[in-house]
Order: sequence, then C-alpha cells, then structure tokens
Amino acid sequence: MLNLVLFGPPGAGKGTQSEYLIRKYQLVHLSTGDLLRSQIASGTELGLRAKLLMDQGLLVPDEVVIGMIESKLTEHGESAPGFIFDGFPRTVKQAEALDDLLAHHNTGITTMIALVVNEEELIRRLLKRGETSGRPDDRDEATARRRVSVYNNETTPVASYYEQQGKFAAINGIGTIEEIFASICQKIDEAQA
Repeated sequence: MLNLVLFGPPGAGKGTQSEYLIRKYQLVHLSTGDLLRSQIASGTELGLRAKLLMDQGLLVPDEVVIGMIESKLTEHGESAPGFIFDGFPRTVKQAEALDDLLAHHNTGITTMIALVVNEEELIRRLLKRGETSGRPDDRDEATARRRVSVYNNETTPVASYYEQQGKFAAINGIGTIEEIFASICQKIDEAQA
C-alpha cells in the first residue's frame, strides 16, 4: 500500500499535485481541509466550530481531525491501493496518531513529500486563489500571513518526525506543475524501491 503525506504551507500547491498523484497512483485523497469544508457546508456542529477557527487562520483541534481521518480509513479499508494525506498531519501528535491508525490497518506511511515555497510566493498564491475560491481565509493578506506563520511554528516539526524515520523528501514547489509532479514521482519511486 502506498501512503503519502503531501506536506507544505498553505498555497504550496498540495491540492493541485494531489489531483495528479491520485490519478497516477489511484490513491484515496484524504484532505482535512476538504473534510472540514464539507462539514461546514453541511452546517454540522463540528463544521460551525471549525469555521470559527479556520476563518481566523487557526488550526482545528487534533481530536476532531484525527476522528475524521479514522472514519475515512475505516470506510475505505484495505481495498484502497493507498492514501494521500493532504494537510494532515499538522502536528507531531497527529503524526504519531496517524502511525498508530495505519498500524491498526496493517500499513504505514511510505514517504512524506514536502513542497518548499518561499513566503512571499505563498502569500501571492493565496491572495490570487482568494479571488476565485470564495474562501475567506485566502482573501485577506493578514490572515494569509498568519496561516503561513502558524504552519511554520506548529507543523514544521512534523518534517523532522518523518526525517528521523527516513521518510522525508523535500521538493522545490516553484516551477511548472509538470516539473514539480515529475520530481514528486521520482521521490515516490525511490521510496518504493
């Protein structure tokens, strides 16, 4: 089973690259952002709580996110060729919980691919995306900068967690979509060898 963590700050291109990876490797896409936005659109209690935090550029509590991931793993079971985790894990605690969940399903993370993009490019991308996405957290520069700052402060240790396991690969997230995709595929092939 191929299980990927696609990692990078908001605006790094995780969603775009996920689409390509899903098609090539037939992976089940687990995007915590999509799961949360679905809850928000449905008007669930979880969605309303999450919306308040997300609109401020803050992270949703671990137990909520981990519960959603566990539900999706159970739903797809062992029939999936693998999973791509987009936007998760964001903390070492989540990474440890994900390792435990995957071990319960007799699998584990194959590799973590980190898309590396400088802060000014990230802000430019987020504000541009905000013009068309309708997402309030992409429209305001201060909120976009807070999201990048939260990522840098709270999620960067996750890279070290996977690096210690020998499962970390950094990819330049600036270039054409095709160039970035080719670099990611090369790292995946190396991890599976």
